Amino acid sequence: TGYYGDGLNAIIVFAACFLPDSSRTDYSYVMENLFLYVISTLELMVAEDYMIVYLNGATPRRRMPGLGWMKKCYQMIDRRLRKNLKSFIIVHPSWFIRTILAVTRPFISSKFSSKIQYVNTLAELREMIPMEYVHIPDSIVKYDEDKCNKRRMRTSCLSNEPEMASVEQE
Repeated sequence: TGYYGDGLNAIIVFAACFLPDSSRTDYSYVMENLFLYVISTLELMVAEDYMIVYLNGATPRRRMPGLGWMKKCYQMIDRRLRKNLKSFIIVHPSWFIRTILAVTRPFISSKFSSKIQYVNTLAELREMIPMEYVHIPDSIVKYDEDKCNKRRMRTSCLSNEPEMASVEQE
């Protein structure tokens, strides 16, 4: 969590990789209390505009929140908090997340939908927000590095760079 701009503009960072495993017997109870904690924290922290950064990378499917839980969160957030949300940034969006948001878009207000932004790398995130007050967990940083390295390898292989061709011949 951090702040940006001149006022008390909060940046809320939410790392999905730390959510509980859905196979827990008390999963519903834990998620319900987590939601209440998040809402009470938002109400205390948010004086003005704020943004949410949702870190999706390094999250196994069994730890991703369900559609019902996300819908309930959205419906229970009071109008002031919904109005003051300036952007909802999803870092490392998976195909699953993109699909859920595409399917639910007709049921979500167009104002909220317009606030959703997809960011594929931490470098892109740095271009959008000041990172000095934002803590990114090590597992997300490693996920981002691995993803960027794979992308560089694919790009080099596709462009047939000479150094890659000599590595392949060895």
